[in-house]
Amino acid sequence: MSQPVTLSTRGILFDMDGVLISSIGSVNRCWRRWAMQYGIPNAESFAVPHGRRAIEIVTMMRPDIDPEEGLRTIEDMEMEDLADLRVLPGVKKLLEALPPDRWTIVTSATRRLLLGRLEAAGLPVPARLVSGDMVERGKPDPEPYQRGAALLGFSPSDCLVIEDAPSGVGSGRAAGCRVLGILGSHQAEELTYATWVLPSLEDLAVESTGDGLLLHLPSTAVPGSDASLEIISDDSPTPSLNLA
Repeated sequence: MSQPVTLSTRGILFDMDGVLISSIGSVNRCWRRWAMQYGIPNAESFAVPHGRRAIEIVTMMRPDIDPEEGLRTIEDMEMEDLADLRVLPGVKKLLEALPPDRWTIVTSATRRLLLGRLEAAGLPVPARLVSGDMVERGKPDPEPYQRGAALLGFSPSDCLVIEDAPSGVGSGRAAGCRVLGILGSHQAEELTYATWVLPSLEDLAVESTGDGLLLHLPSTAVPGSDASLEIISDDSPTPSLNLA
C-alpha cells in the first residue's frame, strides 16, 4: 500500500469504456453476433481486443470485406444494445468537480457510439473530444492522446491520461503524457507502464487551482514504472507528482 499522493496537472484525458462507463456486456454480445454473421470460427466465444478501434478489428478478422460495411454493422448493433450500460464508481462526482475546459474524452469508439453511450449513461458530453473515427492511427499509437491534449490547448506533458487498457496506457505514454491506470478490464500487472494504478475512480478527489488541477490519490494507489516523487514540504507527508 502507498501513502496518499497529490498530482498536479493542467488537463485530464479520459478513455471512455472501462474508465467512465462499463459496456462490456454489450461489447461481448454484439461482437459475437457480428462474428457469427461474418463467419468467424468459434464466434460464440470471440474475445474482443479491448481498446482497439472497431475498424481495426473488422480489418483484422475479415480483410476481404469492405471495412466500412463491417464497421456500420457492429456500430448499429452496439447502438441498439445499451440496456445494461452502467456508470463506473466515482465518475459522476469527479466530472462534476472538473472545469469543462480542463478535460475531454479520447476513445477508440466512433463518435456516433461515443455520443450514444454518454447519452444513455447520463454523462456530460465535452465540447471537444477525440473519437476513433477522427484519427488515422488508433491506440497504442500516440496520435489519439496528442490530439486530445491539443484540443485542450496543452502540451501532452501537461496532461494526465486515465486509462484501463494496455493499448491506451501505451498510447498515452507514447504521446508524452503521464498515465493513471484504472483496474477493471485488465489486471494491475498488465498496466505497469502506467505512472500510477488505482482500483477505481471512487476515491479520487480533485480541486481546481489558478492554472490547473490537483488530484488527490488515495493510499490504494500503486506506483507504476514512472512515479518519481518529491515531498511538498517537511510538515506535509503527502508526496506530490508535478505534471504541469
